[in-house]
Amino acid sequence: MSRFLLTCLMLLASLSLRAGDDEDRPAPVVPDRPEVRIAQLMSGRAVMRRYADALPSLLKHVREKTTLNVVPEPVVLSSFEDDRLFECPFIYANFADREDWTFSALEKSNLKKYLERGGFLYVDGGINAEFLRENSELGQHHSFADWDADPRLKEAFSGIFPEQTFRPLKRSDAIYRSFYQGLPDASLLPDTVRDFVVNEKWPDGTYSMVALYVDGRIAVLASPIVAMGWGKNSLGGWRTTIRFRIREGTEGLSDSLRTAAYDGARFEATREDGGKDVIYCQDEAMPAWAEEPGGHWRVFRYYGSREISDYAHIFYTRLGTNILVYALTH
Repeated sequence: MSRFLLTCLMLLASLSLRAGDDEDRPAPVVPDRPEVRIAQLMSGRAVMRRYADALPSLLKHVREKTTLNVVPEPVVLSSFEDDRLFECPFIYANFADREDWTFSALEKSNLKKYLERGGFLYVDGGINAEFLRENSELGQHHSFADWDADPRLKEAFSGIFPEQTFRPLKRSDAIYRSFYQGLPDASLLPDTVRDFVVNEKWPDGTYSMVALYVDGRIAVLASPIVAMGWGKNSLGGWRTTIRFRIREGTEGLSDSLRTAAYDGARFEATREDGGKDVIYCQDEAMPAWAEEPGGHWRVFRYYGSREISDYAHIFYTRLGTNILVYALTH
């Protein structure tokens, strides 16, 4: 039995798989929990690192809320050539932290062995829309687009698993319910924001993700950026402020937007129902309005408040927890 498989079986046996409604309820005490080390890819200059405190904050949350005995301090890998990756069942990488995603021969060999033996790689911010691909930093801040794995990521893994491609996760995938289920309580959100979040943005706690499968299981997962919602300071406060971008429609809007000027990109996005939206952007890559099927038009608006930001942080932390719990128990 491989080390990864043995570790996962032990974790599964000790994990409390269903979270209660009380967000502050600590995990039950389980004696002799196996210690789990999580790795983080940190290549390049540390000063340029994105959300440096995010992963330790998430690991602390997982340690407190579940019975997974994860060590809050990640094992730092400068590249996938580091053999210590074989000691960690889960590796986190922010796509923007690595400038060149061309793998060396040793990295290809290590990753192939690691993933075939049960390892899990999560590439945060590793998918974006076509209009964001000239600048990976822009993709760190968008929560709406026709998401696909970044071409550089797809090219990198095609050299390791040429027969496999990244495929979008269905909203019914078990990863969205591995510990937390559904969305946090949205009653404090403004009405328009709440309706959009619950019905369109993150329905039932889902998120846009793509996965590469090895031997029938998810081995590499990529998503728009999630880490921006994890980081806490030494006093327990959130380090970032998050605003919501939603789409709104008003009477007469369709007539005015048909002839409106725009100075950014124009691109098509595929909807969940298979229809096409046409997105018009201002300032290069900021969605301004959308033409939806049936001739309906809506504008993008930004909303910010303490309640909105806190809600986003809770959601992203729950999503990160679900990803980690799923990876360690499947």
